[in-house]
Amino acid sequence: MTTIGFIGSGHIGSQLARLAVRSGYDVVVSNSRGPETLSELVAELGAHARAATAREAAAAADIAVVTIPLRNIDQVPVGELAGKTVIDTNNYYPQRDGSIPALDAEETTTAELLQAHLPSSHVVKAFNHIYASDLTSDPLPAGSPGRRALVIAGDDEHAKTQVSGLIDEFGFDVVDAGPLAEGWRIQRDTPGYGPRLDAAGLTQALAAAKRYRDR
Repeated sequence: MTTIGFIGSGHIGSQLARLAVRSGYDVVVSNSRGPETLSELVAELGAHARAATAREAAAAADIAVVTIPLRNIDQVPVGELAGKTVIDTNNYYPQRDGSIPALDAEETTTAELLQAHLPSSHVVKAFNHIYASDLTSDPLPAGSPGRRALVIAGDDEHAKTQVSGLIDEFGFDVVDAGPLAEGWRIQRDTPGYGPRLDAAGLTQALAAAKRYRDR
């Protein structure tokens, strides 16, 4: 049984945990306030879920999901995630995260920052451009007409294959944007950020994305 560990269990994290349990995975959820604050979520998720500290969730994970405010990524456990696939759902909101000069200058991306923090992990960008409520309302079986698509970006092909399979199990098609450096194409304020698009539409949206400096 594959275990998915969640570093963060807010709107996106809790929804992804629901999808994971629905798809037959064990989940270990964590947040910054302590396992005892997640008792209600764990009770809802059932026997395949438990709450833990972030470090414990990272250690238990076969695949990890980091879904916390970007300003807190330095708190993500490093050693426990070495060698593992790590899904990054984060977005940069300066009004929440404070100014991050490298992102303001578009010298890097949010996922590359996490990858730098986790040098021995395999970071894949995913789930950052869909509203939390849509994660459980939009899934469709593979092959369904108009099936919604989600973007991935990553530097490790095996990790991307893992995450693509997970997304398909969760009920979505996958559009591969390429390496982590291309993750900017699905950041906030780009054409693909937010709307419900199938694979063809999302591919077009990625191609139409422009850097902030080019607008």
